[in-house]
This record gives sequence, structure tokens and C-alpha cells, in this order.
Amino acid sequence: MRTTVTIDPDTEALLKEETLRTGMSFKEVLNQSIRRSLTRSGPREVRLKPLFTAPFPRQLLETSMNRLADEWEDEETISEIQS
Repeated sequence: MRTTVTIDPDTEALLKEETLRTGMSFKEVLNQSIRRSLTRSGPREVRLKPLFTAPFPRQLLETSMNRLADEWEDEETISEIQS
């Protein structure tokens, strides 16, 4: 899942220190830290239940959903500016 969060400066510093110490990426350190703090026994199996039962449309298989969302947002912004 991709999302945007605001990380406090002191937390960011701790995460960056850990990336330097371990050689792991920022993303890996962040996920590992969250996982450890939310589960005492470490990683656990996550079972996902599908929201939709219909198959994914074939014409969208090669489409970047992030890029598509950006394009829609750009179109919305342009129409607001022109109004």
C-alpha cells in the first residue's frame, strides 16, 4: 500500500540513524519498526479478504494506478483553474 504520512522530525532522525546503522532502506526500517511496535512476537501472517469478487479488468493490467490517479488529479486541478 502506498500512502502519505507526516513523520515528526525526531522520529525521522531515529529512522535515518537506523538506516545508517543497518544498511537497510528507509522504507524497510519504517515498516520493520511499525511491525515490531504493533506486534510483540514479530511478523505475523496477514490474511486479506477481497473487497470485490469481479476479476480485474484486463485492459488495466498494464496501467500504473498511481500515474492514473495523478492524471485524474491534474485534470481536476486544471478544470478548477479554468473555472
